[in-house]
Amino acid sequence: MSAPSDSFVHPPAELRRHRSFVFYWFARTSSNAAYMMQAVAVGWQIYDLTGSAFDLGLVGLVQFVPVVVLGLVVGQIADRYDRRRVIAFAQVLKALAAAAFVAGTLGGWLTRDAMLAILFVSATARAFETPTMHALIPVIVPPVLLPRAIAAAATANQTAIIGGPALGGILYMFGANTVYTVCTVVFVLAGALVSLVRLQGPPPQKRPVTLDTILAGFRYILSNRVVLGAISLDLFAVLLGGVTALLPIYAKDILETGPWGLGVLRSAPAIGALAVSILLARRALEHRVGHVLFASVAAFGLAAIAFALSTSLAVSIAALAVYGAADAVSVVIRHTLVQTQTPNEMLGRVTAVNAMFTGTSGTLGEFRAGAVAAMFGAFTSVLAGGIGAVLIAALWMRLFPEIARIDSIQGRKP
Repeated sequence: MSAPSDSFVHPPAELRRHRSFVFYWFARTSSNAAYMMQAVAVGWQIYDLTGSAFDLGLVGLVQFVPVVVLGLVVGQIADRYDRRRVIAFAQVLKALAAAAFVAGTLGGWLTRDAMLAILFVSATARAFETPTMHALIPVIVPPVLLPRAIAAAATANQTAIIGGPALGGILYMFGANTVYTVCTVVFVLAGALVSLVRLQGPPPQKRPVTLDTILAGFRYILSNRVVLGAISLDLFAVLLGGVTALLPIYAKDILETGPWGLGVLRSAPAIGALAVSILLARRALEHRVGHVLFASVAAFGLAAIAFALSTSLAVSIAALAVYGAADAVSVVIRHTLVQTQTPNEMLGRVTAVNAMFTGTSGTLGEFRAGAVAAMFGAFTSVLAGGIGAVLIAALWMRLFPEIARIDSIQGRKP
């Protein structure tokens, strides 16, 4: 086994031999890190301007809308065009949005509404980027390495979530425009890295766009109970159990810390998630995978409950680390289930539909958390959400026994 310090910055040795995956890993890491940095700056700046929990919920809603509205379009594009170019275009659009944040901050015209409008543009680019990133993995690594590649890709995401918010919080001490400037540069570099990726197999076929092809992703998911159960489990668990939107309130009003504390809190879930993702990238789950999935979702909800009850920064960080670790186990299993049971020629459409539900559950969950907090307080919002996530895990285990019976997800289905 590689040394732990090496694990934090590199995929496993088998995957490092695939140069395209290495480029992909660093592109995904840098892009997500910059987006997380931007999220810290936007969240703190808006709350500092308005002091409104509801406005923090609007940040999530603004990022939710493009994924839902554009979901079917994104799926078609990911299956018809070069996925690398789609991702690179998204990076350029996010760079332009970050540059607009810089201009608005320096010019003094960055109001709440202006920030939400710019964030909508950035979220639109991310709506194209996220499912296409997921759909790119099966065409750059051999099928036998797919589960480990997905776990290694999760380490990219978690590395970004750890480093991005923490760095964003530190840079914010030098001004919000410093954060946005760095984000602009990083988005451009991520686009350059993804252009270096080389694909295995033939390019996607540009079949005529019909109602049948548009709805193919939905039909496939509805016909496959394992995929349907995995996607819907994430949708409802994260919709109820999300706490990210309320972290500025906890940092400023409950834990009485500053932007650096918010950055640490934003990073804490990823610390636990990264540790678990590294482990799964080196040693994939081999037995009782279905039961592990449901247990991880239940642990996710219990950790949210612990965070709600905490008034200590150290305890809150620990609870969020467990929260992230449990979520990482769930993410790796669910993404592997979806990708091993979906043909590559329609993987873009299926992952786009997946993103419409699982990708929006986080942002819509932020709006739910903010709205409930505005009416009943942050504590009630987080506590009720954690309890709801635990109940969802128990209910889904009864509704989808096919998932509970899954023992192994090694390799890719023919």
